Amino acid sequence: MTQLGWAELQFGVTTVFHYFFVPVTIGLSFLIAIMETVYVRTKDTVYRDMAKFWGHLFLINFAVGVVTGLLQEFQFGLDWANYSKYVGDIFGAPLAIEALAAFFLESTFIGAWTFGWDRLSARAHAVTIWLVALGTTLSAFWILTANAWMQEPVGYALHNGQAVMTSFSAVLANPQLWVEFPHTELAALLSGAFFMMAISSYQLLRKKNVTAFARSFKISTIVAVITSVLVIFVGDSQAAHLVQAQPMKLAAAESLWNTSSVHAPWSVVAVIDAKNHTDPFQIQIPELLTILAYKKLSGRIQGINQVQSQMVHQYGPGNYIPPVAITFYSFRIMIFAGTAMLLLAYYALYLFRKNRFLERRVFLKIMSWSIALPYLANSMGWIMTEVGRQPWVVYGLQLTKDGVSPLASVPSLDIELSLLAFSLFYGAIAYAAVHLWKKVIGRGLDADPERIKDPSDVDSLFLGTGGDAAG
Repeated sequence: MTQLGWAELQFGVTTVFHYFFVPVTIGLSFLIAIMETVYVRTKDTVYRDMAKFWGHLFLINFAVGVVTGLLQEFQFGLDWANYSKYVGDIFGAPLAIEALAAFFLESTFIGAWTFGWDRLSARAHAVTIWLVALGTTLSAFWILTANAWMQEPVGYALHNGQAVMTSFSAVLANPQLWVEFPHTELAALLSGAFFMMAISSYQLLRKKNVTAFARSFKISTIVAVITSVLVIFVGDSQAAHLVQAQPMKLAAAESLWNTSSVHAPWSVVAVIDAKNHTDPFQIQIPELLTILAYKKLSGRIQGINQVQSQMVHQYGPGNYIPPVAITFYSFRIMIFAGTAMLLLAYYALYLFRKNRFLERRVFLKIMSWSIALPYLANSMGWIMTEVGRQPWVVYGLQLTKDGVSPLASVPSLDIELSLLAFSLFYGAIAYAAVHLWKKVIGRGLDADPERIKDPSDVDSLFLGTGGDAAG
């Protein structure tokens, strides 16, 4: 591969690995905050034990996310020096705010929460975890502010060959940000909920700490039911925004080679021949793409070939078509994973209402394996978003090939060696994280086993009241 190819591969690999941990961290922080708030209100110590157990897994996720995120910062100077020089005045501002404000907020109160169990009042301790949850959300907001600007640059001017910020308020009001941030935040809550549902299912199959894990399962199910619906609606608005903001990405995500008539179908699956700009085989739902994009039965969707011609006219000769197959299938895998989570969450709620979920061991086994679904959905969503923007690193402003570091300063071999080093480092971190997860999950709750009973009434598992009573 070329130097550009190695740089893209390195950034893609490290970012996907980093993003494994971020959404779960955000989601778990809110779920733990809910549990501790219930403990403060009811004085039921099972909820405190639940918060401690899930807090251990949260801290592992947080630590790995921080370590892997640091390498993202280094790569802007190592592999993407021209990009950093060209847009650093804008791109660096939200990242600086994220580090100086949001990250310090969550880091400070994580310390207070971790070491404050016996030093703070129950109410004050609960406040610390809510502040941690707020900090994780603010971190996501500022990072997505930077990413949204790459997707849809606003509030800038070009001076002396560099992009300079002219309006910080315009950057914050970026319409891309306000469809991207809610979708990402809701997906993070859904990810944390399924992480908790999966591990709770595993523990329930083992009949270990049934009271606590039944309650954990029900709390996370309620969050999953709500967020699985909202993430679809918000994601739909984000996709509709692409009609005007990035028509090429939308066309590639649908493998739509030529502009549609007033009724555009949605392809469920397709065999894509990118070389000949055609799809030899497709299964389509008539008019659905038009309905999703315009919320009505008529509306023209631009095709890849037509957008390519427009971009050549606007930006000069070049190939402005992203990898269509990757964009198309990553989008559909994300949709499949999201739909599966929606169905599983609602079926779990149904079983709770019927007071049967402990009886359905096959369902609990399926839920144990469902832990893979949020990771799949998050990774595919990121790949679709970033690959679909290619060949731009900043849409319409800087091509990816122009953002890579000078070849004389950073030759391909240097990137290959650093990719190997990063991969070995990440492999060691992944091994350590999995080992710690298994240790925490295998141990279960740090609680008095006499207090963790195994009643058959699911409602009593969730609605337990009074001191140390299990229900």
